[in-house]
Amino acid sequence: MVAAGLLAQSAVGQESPIDRLTAEGEAQVIAWRRDFHQHPELSNREFRTSEMVAEALREMGLEVETGIAHTGVVAYLRGARERPLVAIRADMDGLPVTEATELPFASTVTTQFRGQEVGVMHACGHDTHMAMQLGVAQNLVALKDDLPGSVLFIFQPAEEGAPEGEEGGAELMLKEGLFERYAPDVVFGMHSFSNLNTGEIGHRAGGIMASADRFELTVRGRQTHGARPWDGVDPIVVAAQIITGVQIIVSRQVDLTRAPAVVTFGAINGGIRSNIIPDEVELIGTIRNLDMGTRELVHERFHRMVQNIAEAAGAEAELQIFDQYPVTANDPELLRQMLPTIERVVGRENMVEGVPRTVAEDFSFFALEVPGLYLTLGVTPPDVDASTAPANHSPLFFADEAALVTGVRVLTHLIMDYMAGP
Repeated sequence: MVAAGLLAQSAVGQESPIDRLTAEGEAQVIAWRRDFHQHPELSNREFRTSEMVAEALREMGLEVETGIAHTGVVAYLRGARERPLVAIRADMDGLPVTEATELPFASTVTTQFRGQEVGVMHACGHDTHMAMQLGVAQNLVALKDDLPGSVLFIFQPAEEGAPEGEEGGAELMLKEGLFERYAPDVVFGMHSFSNLNTGEIGHRAGGIMASADRFELTVRGRQTHGARPWDGVDPIVVAAQIITGVQIIVSRQVDLTRAPAVVTFGAINGGIRSNIIPDEVELIGTIRNLDMGTRELVHERFHRMVQNIAEAAGAEAELQIFDQYPVTANDPELLRQMLPTIERVVGRENMVEGVPRTVAEDFSFFALEVPGLYLTLGVTPPDVDASTAPANHSPLFFADEAALVTGVRVLTHLIMDYMAGP
């Protein structure tokens, strides 16, 4: 048996076995990626995708479980020992976006979404995540006899959110007992982003992506003629005061030097005629936080401000906040342990200490259960200014396939080095 450290590192000028295997498997990884990209499926509807993933994993000889959280797939690779057990996760769902990239393998898929026919696209890189994770599995199967521990490959559906009225994603996988059955020691993940160039890896200790909470607010007044507002209670004015007042929470009551916070009203609906003050107004929006303590504070003060403003105006208000995703946070000690691996693989010049993002990720649920490490992978070609590249979720989102090699190498080295120990 070859020592795990020797698999990851070779003498100066020599290629490591991991890098050699990654190079040999590059064409297959790209083929997987293109197939996934051409046949995207929405959340909880990843039927073809999960079948393809499961088939590829079975062909590698892995123990495969399907039907987890509707369409999820997990595979278990037993190494020389049961422990440590490293979990690695890739998401599988596409988005209701009509692709405009003109790639030869661009998606032409359409489907029904909220009663409308829409295009479907892997506009957030999930096709690359699945392909890279299959590439990592391919590498580790080839190195199975020298694998110091075991690996749990998680292919997760519905990262973009389950359809209305359904459960899904990482939260449902955990609810169904995935980590209770396998009990991994750590979980790794990687996300493709267009704001970094190919070859670059983003990292950060602590909160890296925000919690995401949806809210619904109803303000009830008393309808009256618009010419005589004193005969009623105007819920539109009260709603406007709440919208303005809530921003004081973020700008004056939250320590923004600790972590950012955002409260956004996305829609306000009320009234039907210019000279009628309506009975009620409905508002919806989102709350984002990079710190779980700040999240709790914002929720509490949002409720308090809504009630106080409504009461002062003689109105009634009902606020419901629906917890969606917690903060996605990297375990500081785990990141510290693995930074030398990342530097060895991509070079210090290609390591980018990122800023927190106010987008959300349900990898956060896994990282609440065990120490998690979630890295970002640059996918914009080196000759393009990444700050100008179409963002994730854009119909023009583009992933440079040369970046897949970087992703497979980094993830494989991380798993082997973690198993080898500090």
